[in-house]
Amino acid sequence: MRDLRPMEVILSGAALGAELRGVDLKDLDAAAFERVMAAWHEHSVLLFRNQILGDHDLIAFSRRLGDLDWAPIQETGRRFVEGLPEIYVVSNVIVNAEPIGSLGDGEAAWHTDMSYLEVPPKASMLYSLEIPPAGGNTSFCTMYGIYEALPAPLKHRISGLKIKHDGTYNSGGYVRQGIMPTDDPVTSPGAVHPLVCTHPHTGRRMLYLGRRRNAYLMGLELAESEALLDELWRFVDDPRFTWEHVWRVGDLVLWDNRCTMHRRDAFDPNSRRIMHRTQVKGEQRPA
Repeated sequence: MRDLRPMEVILSGAALGAELRGVDLKDLDAAAFERVMAAWHEHSVLLFRNQILGDHDLIAFSRRLGDLDWAPIQETGRRFVEGLPEIYVVSNVIVNAEPIGSLGDGEAAWHTDMSYLEVPPKASMLYSLEIPPAGGNTSFCTMYGIYEALPAPLKHRISGLKIKHDGTYNSGGYVRQGIMPTDDPVTSPGAVHPLVCTHPHTGRRMLYLGRRRNAYLMGLELAESEALLDELWRFVDDPRFTWEHVWRVGDLVLWDNRCTMHRRDAFDPNSRRIMHRTQVKGEQRPA
């Protein structure tokens, strides 16, 4: 039976993010979906609480945003849930001496998902199945807001620069499958994107940093690249630009991978955390 409650948009009170209430993601008509998309483009990150989703439900809703990427290879060499290549498991749980997912229980540094690809994903969704009693919160930052807050001389200085997004390490610091580890930003593998981009739907300008480790500003001496990146990254942790989400079981969070970054707090390794993630393919290179 369709949920006839009106959809409510509850702002996070921070620089980005909103909760949408009165939404059952398994039963969303075309008009309601358009309202969800409008809210997503306006607030960049959306929270839907109290969802009851199987993996097929999660995939079905995700596909309404576009074609899905297959899950990346986990640190263990496993690629995906058997029969469901779109599902990426984020977990610290170990079964039969083998992790069932990726990223463990440590901190995950600020990053944009898979920006080391030539065409990065446009959206990611994370659905909570088990959560620890404390920790493991996910924070988001607005790359619109950070760019807009840059001093005019710094905006001028970075105009036209391109940045290499490292493909060596994932956000948990693990070396990606099939990649030789290196800490040389000049020679490390990765895609090159504009440092300042324009969002294809909103038309807003944004900083596109990706992640800090092994990042490199093309054409600069390494020391100059490192100093300039350090200057830009100082804005990322500023609470003016961030929102921290404290998870509950049944939460689904959808974020725009083009104009946000996110990170995760560490949590007690003796606690269990199981999340399932999907990823929507990008439609064009950052421009």
